Amino acid sequence: MKLYLLSNDSDTLTGLRLAGIDGCLVSDEASLNAALQALSERKDIAVILVTRSLSARYPAQIDEMKRDAKTLVSEIPDMADPTVDTESITRYIAAAVGTAV
Repeated sequence: MKLYLLSNDSDTLTGLRLAGIDGCLVSDEASLNAALQALSERKDIAVILVTRSLSARYPAQIDEMKRDAKTLVSEIPDMADPTVDTESITRYIAAAVGTAV
C-alpha cells in the first residue's frame, strides 16, 4: 500500500517526502488535472492525501476524485495552516491509513 500526496505547498511536500511519502506539487488547475489523470492509471497507490488548501482551491475536482477514485482520498492540513502543528499532520495521516507514519 502506497500513499501519495497532492499539495500546493512545497513545505508539506518536502516534509512528507522525508517521511517516505511520494507526491507532487500542484500549482494550477492544469497541473492538478495532469496529476489526477496520472494517479487514475496507477494501481500501486492506495491512499491519496490532499492538502486542505488545495481542496479549498479546487473543490469540484477534489470532490469528483473522492467519488470516482478506487483509492481512499483524505484531506490533511498543510504546513501553512496556522491552526495545526507538524504532529497533528502525522496524526491525520495515521488516522487515515490506520497505522503510524
